[in-house]
Amino acid sequence: MMRTVLITGASSGIGQACATVLAQDSNYRLLLCARRLQRLEELKQSIQNTYPSCEIFCFELDVRDREAVESVFTNLPKAWRDIDILINNAGLSQGLDGIADGDTGDWDRMIDTNVKGLLYATRYAVPLMAGSTNAHIINIGSIAGKEVYPNGNVYCATKHAVDALTKAMRIDLLEKGIRVSSIDPGMVETEFSEVRFKGDKERAKNVYQGLTPLSGIDIAEIIAFVLSRPKHVNINDLLVMPTAQASATIVKRDK
Repeated sequence: MMRTVLITGASSGIGQACATVLAQDSNYRLLLCARRLQRLEELKQSIQNTYPSCEIFCFELDVRDREAVESVFTNLPKAWRDIDILINNAGLSQGLDGIADGDTGDWDRMIDTNVKGLLYATRYAVPLMAGSTNAHIINIGSIAGKEVYPNGNVYCATKHAVDALTKAMRIDLLEKGIRVSSIDPGMVETEFSEVRFKGDKERAKNVYQGLTPLSGIDIAEIIAFVLSRPKHVNINDLLVMPTAQASATIVKRDK
């Protein structure tokens, strides 16, 4: 049976990888949203060049804007109003400062995107999942939602919130038959570090020096596996690390 997958933050990183991996399965059609519509359209074209039969609908959305989320979800074209899967991928980190030196603008952006954005997307997607016989929500968490590390303060707090919200969703949506899972990656080489360091590519590159990090495709393939489980099986939580990483802060680098 065809399943419609809504992916937030699909223009790059794990979200883009999810679209690429799920497009390979003819059982999925893709609803892709992000702030950068042009990037989404380029992704759509790239996917359909390889998988011409894959149905894709793209729309621009900043999940921080509650009114925009409500409006867009409420006014989706009729053919795209029945959603089976929501992948809450939109998220970011800003800065790596101690709590006494943190930029409050960075704090707001992380909280508004990682916590409130996830809540808004879930709140307005769930009613569109009412007709699904195989509904599933996947939240992209982080090792930062399991451990707190130096100068990670607010980012870690937002990912701890995602962990708590995932558990709460699983309880609240049980009677609706909606499965809820969390995928919590360690070091993944995407735009994440570049965004954290506000475009400083050299500093971002150093994060992954001397080791092989996870890729967005690694995480997307795991998500595809979670989604492929029979309806009576729910994988609640998966913590995924590169082999070279033992904890949030302990890694083995080549000398």
